[in-house]
Amino acid sequence: MTMHTVIESAINAPPAVPAALTPTGTLSVEQVCSVRHWNGHLFSFTITRPASFRFRSGEFVMLGLSVEGRPLLRAYSIASPAWAEELEFLSIKVPDGPLTSRLQHIRPGDEIYLGRKPTGTLVTDALLPGKRLFLLSTGTGLAPFLSLIRDPDIYERFGQIILVHCVRQVSDLAFREELESQLAGDPLVQDQALLQLVYVPTVTREPFHTTGRIGDLIATGRLFEGLHGPAALDPATDRLMLCGSMAMIRDFAEMLEVRGFAEGANAKPGDFVIERAFVG
Repeated sequence: MTMHTVIESAINAPPAVPAALTPTGTLSVEQVCSVRHWNGHLFSFTITRPASFRFRSGEFVMLGLSVEGRPLLRAYSIASPAWAEELEFLSIKVPDGPLTSRLQHIRPGDEIYLGRKPTGTLVTDALLPGKRLFLLSTGTGLAPFLSLIRDPDIYERFGQIILVHCVRQVSDLAFREELESQLAGDPLVQDQALLQLVYVPTVTREPFHTTGRIGDLIATGRLFEGLHGPAALDPATDRLMLCGSMAMIRDFAEMLEVRGFAEGANAKPGDFVIERAFVG
């Protein structure tokens, strides 16, 4: 189960849809700009961005379609950086999913509902200063980190940013080409990313140059090969963000707390952060 499918119960607006869609309502109606299908069960898409829409890189927002005359919404992490003109999202395709079974068929020009209030804890404000920042993701948990690594602020706060993406199949490595190039061509961060960004893709069910779960890479020390600093996680220097399945987040949170890491929040920055809205 990935981040945006964790909230399974439908979050439906009241029957009076027009009121919800007014400029002062909780939703706006946006247009799909592009759709990219990575494989049979993974796709990404961009939508128009309202001029008044503001968010911090790493936050999520409610997104949805009209189903039987009412908005059906789910929480989606924003994959585009805070400065981008369009909003980008990454999604899986669930054949019988209330929303994703429909969302996977969107095309450019289609209308989509966008919540007006982004929020979340996967933001740099929730972390204490550090030397290395580990962004640990599984599946579509990559999305908020795509936003963060294209934000110049993160390169000012940390000397090295290590993005780890664990998937089952090689084709699940969305945005692999862009990440392997260390964001070459990015208008704002290409120079910093070339020096500071480390991309570590790992696959669990197919042959690949890096295989195994993230926990295995940490336990064996493979994750730290070629990195600056100690060959282990150290609360004195390292900060972490976790985004993936509920099981992955809970296991890592417990492991980090045992190692002396303190969980952070917007009101009280710490050594690592998770998205509590998805975990429950």
